[in-house]
Amino acid sequence: MYKRICLIFVFICLIGASCTQSIQESDIHWVTLKDIARSLENQPVMNVGFDVDDTVLFSSPGYYYGQQKFSPGSNAYILEKEFWDEMNNGLDRFSIPKECARKLIEIHKKRGDSIYFITARTGTESESVTEVLASTFGLKNPNKVIFTGFKIGENLKVEPIKENKIQIFYGDADSDIKAAQAAGIRAIRIKRARNSTSRPLPKNGILGEEVLVNSEY
Repeated sequence: MYKRICLIFVFICLIGASCTQSIQESDIHWVTLKDIARSLENQPVMNVGFDVDDTVLFSSPGYYYGQQKFSPGSNAYILEKEFWDEMNNGLDRFSIPKECARKLIEIHKKRGDSIYFITARTGTESESVTEVLASTFGLKNPNKVIFTGFKIGENLKVEPIKENKIQIFYGDADSDIKAAQAAGIRAIRIKRARNSTSRPLPKNGILGEEVLVNSEY
């Protein structure tokens, strides 16, 4: 039981933010969609990466369902294989695409950039997430979603970012920003919706990253 509680705590820390640091709104490096598009002008096509949950999809309905079914009142459900089998194979029909993600992906599609999705969800033998994202965002011949899972003391997104030569990574969690920074690439924070089941909410800009305005929806 102690081991399971530790794992849950670490997972929450990975997707959440530091509780001891703070930052003033005026100190945040805010960027707009126009700023991002302008920064890409005259740049060659590139590989870009997106986190999935709370970055391109508001997927809290599926996680809420999983908690109620597998571990009411606790986050132990994230350790259940049965939950991930359901989450990765159908529960995204209840996920809501984020409008900021639609617009960002359109910017990169028009440029001809190759788009990758890297998620800390636990991988399963089958998955429909790739199909959902391709259909939702109009992606032809999409790259398969990369499922890294999570591991104590390690940020498992760093290697796939490097291996796929990704040059910009968008994500809502501190772990996303840290992965991009560790890989030496541009990190852009997508704001997490306030009603997300993933708590605590991150402190946007705390790691010196760019933060996309109005990106909570």
